[in-house]
Amino acid sequence: MERFDPKALRRAFGSYMTGVTVVTARAADNTPVGFTANSFTSVSMDPPLLLVCPGNHLSSIEVFRSCKHFTVNILAEGQEDISNVFAGSRNDRFEQVDWRPDQNGVPVISRATACFSCSVHAQINAGDHLILIGKIEEFCTSDSPGLGYANGGYFSLGNERLANAAPHKNTETVVGAIVEHDDVIYVEKSNGQIDLPAVTLTEETPASSGIKDHLSDLGLSATMGSVYSVFDDKEAGKKFVFFRATLPWPPLNLGDRFLSIEGIEMADWRSQAVGKMMRRYVLERSNNVFGLYIGDAVTGEVHLGDGSGR
Repeated sequence: MERFDPKALRRAFGSYMTGVTVVTARAADNTPVGFTANSFTSVSMDPPLLLVCPGNHLSSIEVFRSCKHFTVNILAEGQEDISNVFAGSRNDRFEQVDWRPDQNGVPVISRATACFSCSVHAQINAGDHLILIGKIEEFCTSDSPGLGYANGGYFSLGNERLANAAPHKNTETVVGAIVEHDDVIYVEKSNGQIDLPAVTLTEETPASSGIKDHLSDLGLSATMGSVYSVFDDKEAGKKFVFFRATLPWPPLNLGDRFLSIEGIEMADWRSQAVGKMMRRYVLERSNNVFGLYIGDAVTGEVHLGDGSGR
């Protein structure tokens, strides 16, 4: 039987963009339980069926094996903190979020973009997970956009669209990329200092298109990922947008244009703001947890993701 590197396989699975859900149920003693999952899909319209895949490693797995009802809550943009609570908190998760009981007493997360109250239709053991198929008894929806997840981090369609928008007239926008292959990133060096590949956009050029074309001109056939950082540098009078990107094969004939991940901390970055961003990248990469920074060159907010497999 062929064995795969679990981390590599997880990264491959993680390249598929999904929504983020919190699946809830009640234990026999009426204690509420829940976990974060992106393994969710609709199955059938007639009868109305869906499925989720709780892992055997969950502390609440026996509850989901024996429950008669469960609820799937599709989280909305801005509910990253709720996802993180149910992905990793060891405290009472339900004391940390707003919720209400559905008609079966199962928790429904407040302000979720959609929720589905289900009775258990079928269970299938599948490797190290349980396929739990539910028959939808009741559902609710809102106009809030859903929270997205891919490549180890959350993304917001609203923020992604804002970051990817063409620059406004009289606004200089610089778009760059953190291009990685395994344990090295592509950099540009000048006078002993280093920088990330970047290009100044012209009007009507979306950010992702601009940097992808620039990387292609550099001979880098990179696969573009999500937006990683958006900030204004007031002193420079510019807006900066950085994407994550990967090279599908080892870099060839590029010599000293690559910097090891270990070398990022000590590198002499041409821009203090970029250096600060890259130090954050090292930390987030070590935990396989990537966020989206929005702010200015000094302060801002990081919308953190979770790389634990949920």
